[in-house]
Amino acid sequence: MDNPGIYSLTQKDGAGDVTITTAGTIVTDWVTDLEGMLAATISARLVYGSGGGDVRCFIQTSLDQGNTAIDIACILFGMAGETEIINLSSLTPKTAQVAPTDGALADDTCIDGLLGDRFRCKIVSTGTYAGTLVSVRAAVR
Repeated sequence: MDNPGIYSLTQKDGAGDVTITTAGTIVTDWVTDLEGMLAATISARLVYGSGGGDVRCFIQTSLDQGNTAIDIACILFGMAGETEIINLSSLTPKTAQVAPTDGALADDTCIDGLLGDRFRCKIVSTGTYAGTLVSVRAAVR
């Protein structure tokens, strides 16, 4: 792996974290050039202001240069600030086929063993918010 380090997965058009104001879906930019990564520890944080409903943060990878997004984690946030941490490894064997999903993985689940050459987030929110943001970082190695 040529590019170990800490990456922001919530980069969108050059901005750092994602501000949530209304119900909808926000897809962040791909973090690329991660070929050969063996593991990633991901920290997802919701800074809650007011209002809202649910915020789902899908961590996604791709095995075909970004043409197909694959959910590898879904973190569900409610109406409170919180931080969730997961660790994924490319060394976990996958002996059963996995059907790729895009924004459809079950809440609070992960699929270990599938790490492509890039990451991004798909953030799906319900309700109207004020002063709320999502921040996702990955320590890649």
